This record gives sequence, C-alpha cells and structure tokens, in this order.
Amino acid sequence: MNVGRIIASVTIENATDLSKGMTFDALVDTGASLMVLPSAWRDRFGELEAGIEVEVETATQETVTAEVCGPVRIQIEGFRPIFNEVAFIEMNPTNGDYEPLIGYIVLEQSLASVDMLGHRLVPIKHLDLKIFIEDGWQAQTDSTSLRNMEWSADHSRE
Repeated sequence: MNVGRIIASVTIENATDLSKGMTFDALVDTGASLMVLPSAWRDRFGELEAGIEVEVETATQETVTAEVCGPVRIQIEGFRPIFNEVAFIEMNPTNGDYEPLIGYIVLEQSLASVDMLGHRLVPIKHLDLKIFIEDGWQAQTDSTSLRNMEWSADHSRE
C-alpha cells in the first residue's frame, strides 16, 4: 500500500493532432508546478511547438534541465480537459515504469483538489479569485464587481 500517494489516470494528446497521445497513470505532486513526463515519451506526441529549456529542481534537490513544450490537451480522468504545456525531463524508470507527475497548475486548471484524508482527487467547488486593491482592501470578485472596480479605478484618477 502506498500511503499518501495519489495516482490518477491521465490522457495527454497533441492539441493540433489528437491522434498523437497516450493514457497513463501519474503521481499527483503538489510540489511540482507542471505536468512532468519522461523525455523518452517525447516522440509519442508528434510534432509539438519547439519549447524552451528551463532549469528545474527535483524532490531530491537536484537541478535538471526540462524541455517545456506544447500545446497539449491534458485530461485527468473524471475532470475537465485543459490545454497547456508539459515538461519533458530525463527520468530513470523504476521496475521498468516511469513515474510522470501531475503538478499543481494542471490540478487547479482541471478543477481538481487533493483530498488528503481520502487519498484521492476531488472536484473543486469554487475557484479562488481575489483582487487586492491599491489601498489594501481585499474583495471577492465576480464580473460585476470587477467592472465596478475598474470603473472606480479609472474615475478616481480624474
């Protein structure tokens, strides 16, 4: 039994050619920001836009280079699909299997949250959308209050 580990089924496809993709199990890692895949899988997604190389820090505090590219369609089983990028890094398989990671940006965009007690992903009921106004007031926002704040800010300078 893997106490504390949450594994979810994920389907990732090339956003411009949905025939290029794959479905696999991935570890939910709220310490990672992006969807992280092994470089060995890169060709399975066909032609992706040339990405950028970034330095990333692993859970073992090792710094490695990741190739971030896309666009890809990412769908965590049971949650809405999103369009984003993925980070490809050199990974060593454990017992012949790679361990891709689902980072917090993908979780939030997918409207998925971690249930720590149930060791599972659950739907988010509300998105966090707060704005800090210049004088320090914090306001919950919806489209009406955003328009009112924009109007107030524009007219306060007159």
